[in-house]
Amino acid sequence: MTEGNFSDYVNVFATSGNGGKGSMHFHREKFITKGGPDGGDGGRGGHIIFQGDKNLWTLYHFKFTRHFKAGHGEHGSKSRSSGAQGEDVIVKVPLGTLIRDKTTNEILHEIIEDQEEYIAVEGGMGGRGNWHFKSSTNQTPRYAQPGIEGSEQALILELKILADVGLVGFPNAGKSTLLSVVTSAKPKIGDYEFTTLKPNLGIVEYRDYRSFVMADIPGIIEGASEGKGLGHRFLRHIERNSILLYLIPADTEDIRKEYEVLRNELVLYNPELVDKDFLVAISKSDLLDDELHTELNAELASTMEGIPYLFISSVSQSGIVELKDMLWKKLNE
Repeated sequence: MTEGNFSDYVNVFATSGNGGKGSMHFHREKFITKGGPDGGDGGRGGHIIFQGDKNLWTLYHFKFTRHFKAGHGEHGSKSRSSGAQGEDVIVKVPLGTLIRDKTTNEILHEIIEDQEEYIAVEGGMGGRGNWHFKSSTNQTPRYAQPGIEGSEQALILELKILADVGLVGFPNAGKSTLLSVVTSAKPKIGDYEFTTLKPNLGIVEYRDYRSFVMADIPGIIEGASEGKGLGHRFLRHIERNSILLYLIPADTEDIRKEYEVLRNELVLYNPELVDKDFLVAISKSDLLDDELHTELNAELASTMEGIPYLFISSVSQSGIVELKDMLWKKLNE
């Protein structure tokens, strides 16, 4: 999936179908000139239904179709025959999609399971035929219900990426480079801030044909929880990751402080993120010679006490196998 094809926020307009009219009909056949009422019911109007699809990763396909209109129910007919229901419209969305009412911004539903369905806009009910209204005092009711009109609703679809591992770090920490090394993803890579403007996903191949999904989230800056930088545009994607992988370059002046800043921004945005399992990877360790590596490791042993970490290099690919092992173990604990 290329960055240009990624979309995580769209507006759509949905219109359900009208219900069919009930029939006002009286039974007539040879030798029966005054049969009772037998008008059938109108069919229900079609629903607008959102359905989860595990094969979708983005809302990009809504770039081409944003208006959805369901079919109308057919009218009832004689012999108590009900009209056919209007055709439902099934709208497929990736897992992790929030459906909001555009007017109130209220969250209506969140699709998190494959094939999970949510009726966002219900079709109008069909009207009842005149046979429903027959009574001891009214043997020949000459009325039937009209169908109820369908509804129109403006909706917002907002995607929170469902990935096993989410990469968290300041801009230029090496997240995109790591993703390109451990997966077949081809994210945009450059030596300047905010190279990655939208999340990238990749499948990490593990032993025995097993795999897990890794997401490269755009870089955090201080104040991101308040909307600075890319702010809330990327923080919402972190909420649905099983494990957070903090990436901090080896040439950072204070690794523990940078870790605390990253963690603090996540907690300020959503306190529940503090409960997620995590791992700290010291990236760009190829910049360290043996002596510096030993000194830094000794320093981190005291300053990072209780925080799981390891050294990696996407360039030399040192520590990559160990990183996969640690992530796989955490995912399956």
